[in-house]
Amino acid sequence: MNTNYNNNFDRELDWDSEIVADSEFTLLPPGLYSFTVAGYDRAQHTPTNPNGKLPSCNKAIVSIKIVANEGETTLKHNLFLHTSVEGLLSAFFGAIGLKQKGEPLKMPWNQITGATGVCKVGIREHNGNQYNEVKSMIYKEDVDITKVLNVSNPFANESSQPTFNANTQPWNNGQGGF
Repeated sequence: MNTNYNNNFDRELDWDSEIVADSEFTLLPPGLYSFTVAGYDRAQHTPTNPNGKLPSCNKAIVSIKIVANEGETTLKHNLFLHTSVEGLLSAFFGAIGLKQKGEPLKMPWNQITGATGVCKVGIREHNGNQYNEVKSMIYKEDVDITKVLNVSNPFANESSQPTFNANTQPWNNGQGGF
């Protein structure tokens, strides 16, 4: 039996398959990054500690894609559907321009894939390894574009920075102004 298959398409491997590809893990330095929502999965949070702060509840596992000079990475960001962390849900929808501060919002999950925003990325350690994690989401109106690490500042050589127009900002999703 020939196990030399065409390597140009994804396929299931059998137990005796030959493998070549190495994992290309990118660790970003901590800071603010522009991201695109690649998608999300609906899941259920089940607490491992019965004395934990968060009870069993629905959660969205959002895939946050970041492209930077160091490479491309996708982070998984858990959003728990519980009133005790409602502010984190608001911050996510505010970061992608679907929620305004202080305004109610029925969460439009069908609109998040492809949406863009800015988040603060940090590093956590687990079992001696370092991983990136989303520390916080930044409301669109609070973003200082000069502090975002993976967006070049188009106004760096000008003497004064103009007021940004919502239609020219790199994270605008066609949602209009702030």
